[in-house]
Amino acid sequence: MAEAKDIPVMEKIVSLCKRRGFVFQSSDIYGGINGFWDYGPLGAELKRNVKELWWNTMTRMREDVVGLEATIIMHPQIWKASGHVDTFSDPMSDCLLTKKRFRSDQVEPQSGIAYHFAGARDTASGRELNEPFSVLLPAGKPPESARRTAQLFYQQRGLAQAELLGERTEKVENSQRYNPENGALLTEPRPFNLMFKTYVGPVADEDNVAYLRPETAQAIFAQFKNVLETSRQKVPFGIAQVGKAFRNEVTPRNFTFRSREFEQMELEFFIRPDEAIEAICGTVATPSGPGHPGQPQPQWGWQMWHQYWVEERIRFYESIGLPRTSLEEYWQKPEELAHYARATVDLLFKFPFGTQELEGIAARSDFDLSQHQRCSGKSMTVFDEELKGAWAKLAPDTQRALADRYAAARKRYLEKTGLPTEAADKQAAEDASQLGRGYYVPHVIEPSAGVDRLILALITHAFREDEVTDEKGKKETRTIMRFHPRVAPVKIGVFPLLKNKPELVKRAEEIRDLLRPHFHVFYDEAGSIGRRYARQDEAGTPFGVTIDFDTLGETPELRDTVTVRHRDDGRQERLAVGDLLAWFGSRLR
Repeated sequence: MAEAKDIPVMEKIVSLCKRRGFVFQSSDIYGGINGFWDYGPLGAELKRNVKELWWNTMTRMREDVVGLEATIIMHPQIWKASGHVDTFSDPMSDCLLTKKRFRSDQVEPQSGIAYHFAGARDTASGRELNEPFSVLLPAGKPPESARRTAQLFYQQRGLAQAELLGERTEKVENSQRYNPENGALLTEPRPFNLMFKTYVGPVADEDNVAYLRPETAQAIFAQFKNVLETSRQKVPFGIAQVGKAFRNEVTPRNFTFRSREFEQMELEFFIRPDEAIEAICGTVATPSGPGHPGQPQPQWGWQMWHQYWVEERIRFYESIGLPRTSLEEYWQKPEELAHYARATVDLLFKFPFGTQELEGIAARSDFDLSQHQRCSGKSMTVFDEELKGAWAKLAPDTQRALADRYAAARKRYLEKTGLPTEAADKQAAEDASQLGRGYYVPHVIEPSAGVDRLILALITHAFREDEVTDEKGKKETRTIMRFHPRVAPVKIGVFPLLKNKPELVKRAEEIRDLLRPHFHVFYDEAGSIGRRYARQDEAGTPFGVTIDFDTLGETPELRDTVTVRHRDDGRQERLAVGDLLAWFGSRLR
């Protein structure tokens, strides 16, 4: 008897997602389109639940965060100011044989013997082609394999009977210049801008170029002053947004993890610069150790706010079923930070294909607002009455020290934009004098999460295979999706014990209609009750309600009660119909 094939976990998850309607390949009937995914009935509910929980946590449960919903296409100068037009790119290489595209820095390093060829001659026509090519062979593979690959390369260039010329070999260690699938040489890495370009208006020319946004953050910065002036907020406060973003990834991979169309949940939390905090409070609080720093305080500097948001985001993940043990904090090293960032923490999740980033929490200084102020000519400063009053009471030496510190930071920013030193000195001094009058450009802490990555993390974490015994005593493997009840796509399954008993069906439909206005309910009367439980386990439904003859009064003391089944342990308990709304409400909200 053949052994059962050991199917990788990720392959099982992808299969489940299509079979049960979590995720489908986009344009599937036409062969699909790489890097784009559609969410089916269960996936759409799961995604909506996660976004609503994030939105409620970030905005409705807080006094200091408001929302924004901005357009996908914005003025192209926004992307010039943010640096995306000039620097938002990945290195790209193409296979010279198959034309397959690779992200150069993610090609798996390989070692072996490289076979170099100076060119080839067509033995039939005598035509010669002096185009070099090489093939990397792992140790132990016969040289003829490299020669066959090289002959294919030259045949594609018109030499039907290619005779290879100038063969030589070289030992290669940890090279990323060869296609790991066939050993063929890759082109030199070249920058590939990740933004999707489009045109606004009837003429497709360079005057009408626009871009699909590669992130949602820049809209928040561009609308900062409008939101500040209309929301009655004061710094510190945040602006939250959930929305689509688009990146023309060189190599989309790992199912929905790296896609070309995706959604982000981003918060830009604006804070006072540390110099303003010190002027007002006399000191700037910094973290005393790891962990949550507690409720925000007036003397918090950027480090406290950064640690606060790292811990708040971990608490959110714990609240939707991803325990802290499934996450890792990666504090970027100084050489890894973006030039404007003071600190960045990546929250990583342990996916079946490796530990990868779910969310980044960055302390971005005042770079973004300063850039848009410089490029648009519109002020992004705020007036802080408390700062103005406090500054006037400071000793001259303290004023000078704070102003000098602020000016030094502004000068560093200005010089990075290309401003000459003399002009940067002058502008920085002017900015520092504005600080003494109560004006500054706010700094920002940015927690930025990918919705699709989070959905994939929830699916992979929930996925379990249990061995169970069916009604006939036969053992089988069943899939159970152990979603946290708050995010589960379907909250309650409602089942009449038998579908051919009208009185059971009628009562089951009444209970379904009782619950439906409050929870997402799935009604199912087809098949045995065990099979119906199994289908809902696979969908991740945390509770099942079964209406049986006792519900109708066969046992008088159980009249108007139902059996409630728990997904995770199969436990069943009897509850009165009148208690269901309160009982489920306490467990599902």
